[in-house]
Amino acid sequence: MYLRTIIILCVAVYLIILFYGSVIGNYGFSEISEDYNSMIYTMSDNPYPQDIIVAKLLPFPNKSKIINAIEYQNPKVRNFAIMATTKHFKKIRGYSDYRTIIQCFAVFKEINSRWNYVNDPKEGDYIATASESLEYFSGDCDDHSILMAAAVRAIGGTPRLIHTKGHIYPEILIGSMIDLEKVNYLIKNVLFVKESYGKKLHYHIDERGQVWMNLDYTATYPGGPFMYEEILGALTLN
Repeated sequence: MYLRTIIILCVAVYLIILFYGSVIGNYGFSEISEDYNSMIYTMSDNPYPQDIIVAKLLPFPNKSKIINAIEYQNPKVRNFAIMATTKHFKKIRGYSDYRTIIQCFAVFKEINSRWNYVNDPKEGDYIATASESLEYFSGDCDDHSILMAAAVRAIGGTPRLIHTKGHIYPEILIGSMIDLEKVNYLIKNVLFVKESYGKKLHYHIDERGQVWMNLDYTATYPGGPFMYEEILGALTLN
């Protein structure tokens, strides 16, 4: 009897707190609903994400050339990234903790909507710099990855490149699993609603428990399907 009374009182106090939070604009009913939806989306979309296991059997191809080509401090790259943030998602409000992620997703949207895949010369790999790729938004997978990584890093994001068999693609650091819940909700319900409808998010979890999301040129939304599952190496740009 006493336990039931205590439970009822606790529930009543909790509802009063939520009501008060809603009135003054702090944590209230809408926020708890959003957090619940975020958790449900994450659980239903990818309950068993692929753990990233980097097999250090092969060196990262063209590592030094790629690092030099990621010109994140080049004014052209920086200005392009800023342009993308003013063109996409500028009016999104209420997610200040994820502003950088949202802006990086704007960069992803701009690059992937314009990218034209073109093969390298038959003689071998051609590594285009990020500023060079801005001329025509064309090239192969490593050129796309270089531009994406440079533009993301130019506005405060943390990118890395993943090497698979015959392919390189970019990923962005999302954060913890808690951050993933919020980002999952943003992608599904705010930023890429049509593109991600009924689809799963694809990401990796590294050895420190950090979540990295796919930004490949084949994806129409952040976290789109991987082209290849096998991972041969990773190049992180801190």
